[in-house]
Amino acid sequence: MEKIFSHPSQEGLRPLGADLRGWLDFLQLNKCLSVIKPGNELRFGVAGTANRLDGSSASFFSQPGGHKVPIVSGVLSSRLWIEQAMGVDPGQALEQFKNACNNPMAWRESAEPPCQEVIHHHVDLLKLLPIPVHNEHDSGPYITAGLLIAKNPQTGIQNVAIHRLQISGPNRLGALLLPRHTLAFFQSMEDQGKDLDIAIVIGADPLTLLASQAIVPINHDELEIASALHGQPLEVTPCVTNATRVPAHAEIVLEGRLLANIREDEGPFGEFPQYYGEKAKRHVIEIDAVTHRKKPIFHTIVGGSIEHLLLGAIPREATILNQMKKLFPSVLNVHLSRGGVCRYHLFVQVGSHFDGEAKNIILGAFASHYDIKHVVVVDSDVDIYDSTEVEWAIATRFQAHKDLVMIENSQGSKLDPSTANGIGSKLGFDATRPLDAQKFKFLRIRVPGEKDIDLEKQIDSHLVDWRKVL
Repeated sequence: MEKIFSHPSQEGLRPLGADLRGWLDFLQLNKCLSVIKPGNELRFGVAGTANRLDGSSASFFSQPGGHKVPIVSGVLSSRLWIEQAMGVDPGQALEQFKNACNNPMAWRESAEPPCQEVIHHHVDLLKLLPIPVHNEHDSGPYITAGLLIAKNPQTGIQNVAIHRLQISGPNRLGALLLPRHTLAFFQSMEDQGKDLDIAIVIGADPLTLLASQAIVPINHDELEIASALHGQPLEVTPCVTNATRVPAHAEIVLEGRLLANIREDEGPFGEFPQYYGEKAKRHVIEIDAVTHRKKPIFHTIVGGSIEHLLLGAIPREATILNQMKKLFPSVLNVHLSRGGVCRYHLFVQVGSHFDGEAKNIILGAFASHYDIKHVVVVDSDVDIYDSTEVEWAIATRFQAHKDLVMIENSQGSKLDPSTANGIGSKLGFDATRPLDAQKFKFLRIRVPGEKDIDLEKQIDSHLVDWRKVL
C-alpha cells in the first residue's frame, strides 16, 4: 500500500503527494515549516538561518540571494518526521527500512516526467540554481543534497548515493568519491579510458532520499528500495542526454559524466564530524544538460546539520540492526548517537545473553561498518536513545580492566581528523551487568507508580503562593 502523508490531527484531510512538494505540504500543516522572507544571502545567510531552525522546523527560502528559484533545507531533521514520512509508528522506522532493503520493488517508467518540463542544454549552474555557501572556510558553493545516480558498466544496475559536489565552473563539479559503489563503477570505465554517465537529482521525495543511504551490496538499485518504502513502483524516466534513470517527480536533474583521467582541486568543505574535509585533487563531473520542473525548488543540506546526520543514521541503524540480529539473537536495538555524529558511536541494547557474548557483539558491531569507532553494549533496562542513560551504565556497570575491548590500526572514517588517513583505534565497552552478580547489587531504584501519576491533577494551578498553605 502506498504511503500517504496525512495530518495526524485532522480527519478527512486530502492525501498529499509522495514527492518533495507533498512533503512540504505535510510539514507546513504540522507547523514544521518556516517560510523565510526574501533577502537571505547565499553565502552563509541561508545556512545560518537553516541551522537556527534545524531540528524544529524546515526552512523555505523565497528569493535567496535575489534568485528566483527558492531553497528548502532541514526537511528530514527529526526522527519523528522520518517515521511520519515512512507512515510508521514511533520506533518502527528501522524495521520498515530493513524490510524495504530485503524486499526491493522494481520501478516503472513515466510517460510524462515532471522533472523534464524545462530543459537547458546551455549550462551555467550558478545562473540556473541558487547554490549556497554553507560554512566559513568552504571553498565555495556546493550541491549537498544531490543524489548521484550511475550504472554499473558490467550489469547495467544503478547505484544511488549522495556525494558532496563543489561548483568548479559553469558546467563543472568537483566530487569527493569515497571507496564505494560509484567509485567502483567509475574505475571500471576509467580503466578503458572512458567517462561514466551520471545524473544528479536535487529535490527528491523524503523516502527516496532515505533509500539513497541504504547500506546494501553492489548491484542493488536504491531506487528499488525507494519503491518498497513507497509501497508501489517509483516512477522514473531516462535522462535526455544519457540512459540513466532518475525519479520522474524530482525537482531538478543535472545530467553529465564523470571524466576519465582528470583530477582537480576540491575542498575544503564542512562535513558531518563538524570539521572540514581537506582540499585535494579529486574527481571531476562535466554537466551536459539541466532539466527541472516548472518553478523548481532547490534542496540543500547544511554540512554538519541534524538533517545531514539523521539522513545517514536511520539507514545505517537499520542495516546494522539487521546484520547484528542475524548473528546475535540477543540484540534488541541499536542507535548511532548524535554525540558520535550519527556515525562513530554505536549503542547496542541486548536482552538475555551468554557470558562473554557482549564482547562478541562489540566485534560484530565493528565489522558491520568501518565508520564505527566506539561501541557500548547495555542491558534492556537502559534507554539507548538517552545518552545520559548510556553514560550511567558505563559509570556503574563497566570496569576497564575486564570490560574494555581495544583494536588498534583498523580502518575507520577518513573524515575523522583524529585518524591517520582513516586508520585508527576502536574501543568497545561492555556496560552490561555481570551475569554472576547478586540480583540486588545491580537492581535499579524506582518509585512504584511514579510513571502513572497525572501531574495536572496533582498540581494546584490556582495556588501559586506556597506561604498560603503553611
